[in-house]
Parts: sequence; C-alpha cells; structure tokens
Amino acid sequence: MKVAFLSVGLGALLLLTGCATTPKAARIPLTGDPLVDGRTHIEQGPPNERILWQYRTALVAMRRGDYPQAKALLDDAILTIGGILTNDKDARRARSMFASESRKKFIGEPYERVMAYYYRGILYWMDGEPDNARACFRSGELIDSDTEVDNYAADYVLLDYLDGFASDKLFTDGGDALKRAKANASTKMDVPPDYDRAANVLFFTECGFGPQKYATGQYREQLRFREGQQQARVVTIKLNNGQVIRTRPWDDLYFQATTRGGRVMDHILANKAVFKQSTDTVGDVAIVSGAVLATGRNTQEAGLGVLAFGLLSKAIAAGTTPAADVRAWDNLPQFLGFGALRVAPGTYTAQVEFQDGAGRLLANLSRRVTFEVKAADRDTVVYISDKQQ
Repeated sequence: MKVAFLSVGLGALLLLTGCATTPKAARIPLTGDPLVDGRTHIEQGPPNERILWQYRTALVAMRRGDYPQAKALLDDAILTIGGILTNDKDARRARSMFASESRKKFIGEPYERVMAYYYRGILYWMDGEPDNARACFRSGELIDSDTEVDNYAADYVLLDYLDGFASDKLFTDGGDALKRAKANASTKMDVPPDYDRAANVLFFTECGFGPQKYATGQYREQLRFREGQQQARVVTIKLNNGQVIRTRPWDDLYFQATTRGGRVMDHILANKAVFKQSTDTVGDVAIVSGAVLATGRNTQEAGLGVLAFGLLSKAIAAGTTPAADVRAWDNLPQFLGFGALRVAPGTYTAQVEFQDGAGRLLANLSRRVTFEVKAADRDTVVYISDKQQ
C-alpha cells in the first residue's frame, strides 16, 4: 500500500511533466528570401502556424507586386479563420489547462484578422470587383465590433469609409458608412473627405511597423503590445500630369491592438495562472506535511498518501501552461492611408515621397511608381508601402 501511494504520485509527476514538454521542431531550411522562406514554412512548418505564415507571405507578395500569389494565400487563410470558431475540438484544446496557447492553431488577434480581410478587399477592388471588396471591409468591421469597451467597437475609419465608397461606386447609399468614418476619425485621425464617385484612381498607402507582442505577469499570462518603430507617417504622390495627392494616416494598428479591452483568452489564461499558482502551493504544503508524517511509525502510511498527493499537485501545476501566445503577423504596417483622384486614361509615372510626423522628407524612402488608367469608368488601384522592394 505504501509503495502504491508513492508510485501513483511519482507516475503522475513523470506523466504530466512529460506532457508539458514541447517536442523540438525540425529545422526548416532558409534562403534569406522572405517569399521563398514563407512558402517553405507554409509547406513544411508546423500546421498550427500555417495561417501565420500565409499572412506574412501574402504581404511580402503584395509588396513585390505578386498579386495572384497574395490572393491565393489570403483566400486560403480567410477560408480557415472564417470557420475556426465552429471547430469544437480546437476550441476545447485552446481552453485546456494543459494546452499551451502558442501550440494552438494561430488565427491572430482581431487586428491581424481584420488586416487579412483588408488586404483581400484591396485585391478585389484591383480586379474590378468593388462588391467583393466591400464584403471584405464589412467582414473586418464585424471582427472589430466585438470589444469590451463599446467606444472602440468597429472604429476603423478606413473600413467604414471604403465600405461606403464601394457602395457609392455601386450606386447605392454609402452615407451611413461615411458618417461612421468621420465620427471615428474626429477623435484620433484626419477626417476623410466626402466621396467623389468619379474618382477612378485609388491609392492605398501604408507606413511604419505594426505592433509587437510581448507577455507579462508571473507566468507570462498577460498579452501586451508595444508600438513598432516608425518614421514615415504621410505619403505625398505627385503624378507626371501635375496632379498631387497626400494621404495621411486614417488608422493606426497599434491603437487598434491596444484599445479592444480584454480578450476571451486573457480570462482563460488568468484562470490558468491562478490554478497553476494554487496547485503549486498546495503541492508544496502537502509534500512537506507528508514527509513529516512519513517519519512516524503510526503515521507513515498517511504521510506517504499526503506526499503522493503533493507530488501529484506539483505535477499538475507543472503541466499547466498559462503563457500568452506572442506569435505575431510581424510585417504589418502601423499607419493606413487612402486617397482618390480623377485621372484621364493613359500611362502615368508618380513620384512617391514619405514624410515623418513633422513633415520632414524621408528621402531614402522616395520612389517612382508607374500605373495605367485603362478607362475612366473603371477604377485603377495603386498600392503603396514604405517597404516595397
């Protein structure tokens, strides 16, 4: 009986400690080319990080002008994140006391999922499908509508603005969306202009580096964000026909990441942290008490039982993994801008200049872009990033 008690405790300790050990991932060969390496991670990397690498690689493809590849990657990611909430098995696993959050299937924080739909919307509009683009922008709005603080629910200026602009292009009323965009912008960013349905060249601009994730707390159970490095904030686009447009940031992804209130997973991780601390403390007390009791002739059997219980509690505490998931879509921008012009059909060269918040020119980021306006009644979409190659 004495041996059985001790064996149970030691067996549980070994079993649960073993379960808490993360298997070593196989090394993935890298070339230094983010597009090639991204595809390699998607094909050979852990399945639970497939969406993360689809996000990252799609954005690399967009910045290189490889729009077909960006569309394919985003379509696959969106198909998965659109159905993830109905996957009971994954949901149970994510909420398990013994499942590390970093081992669950990555779908991203709300701002990351919003950006997947945002980029897909740009690509739809680029293909002459403003109706599908609008559906993507509305999906982003829906993702951002679930916040603990109502003031920050569905408050992306650009998503509302583009929702209404696409509606206006489709000859339906986009006035309500425009009102929402202006109301949200009035508190933190420039107020966007009224729609010009005849504007046929749309400039989507982005600058800076997106929010970075880190974990705090005794067990690293609290997910936090720090602002990414940024220089550029304003984009000035000078066409060779004399037209000039300046896009200022309408949305700030750091603001979006840090104003949503607590996540559902934050509460789960907080419970895990309390559970881990409590069971660990109980285990310490039981082991000491059991060891003392086990030295007595009349209390030896009871002492071994308490000792086994203490070992079991320590094993359970060791197997509880409350650490927050700090995996991130780490090549996102910080600032999002937009502008539209009426331009006659033809081929154009534009000088693109980036300025910082004080209006100083960042000459190292200046570049030229060329685009073609095929028809006045069909929109031409120009995507501009300070990280384009």
